[in-house]
Amino acid sequence: MIIQIKNSKQLGSVARQIRKHQKLRQDDFAAMAGSSHKFLGEMEKGKPTVQLEKALKVLEELGIDVYLDLPVSDDFNLSIPE
Repeated sequence: MIIQIKNSKQLGSVARQIRKHQKLRQDDFAAMAGSSHKFLGEMEKGKPTVQLEKALKVLEELGIDVYLDLPVSDDFNLSIPE
């Protein structure tokens, strides 16, 4: 399923719903994702200042892929660092 996310509250809500759908407790999943229970709680509540790298790791652990829909033509030469 592909959805558009417009803010941190929406992102956190989706992450929380997927975690619950996977029947994972917040503290157990935080440990699995290499983050703290506090961080995961803040992210799921939509705190806008959570660390992007940690949030991306949480999403990856949930099996959520993140894509960007870029406003450029296909011939644009985009360089993406590893």
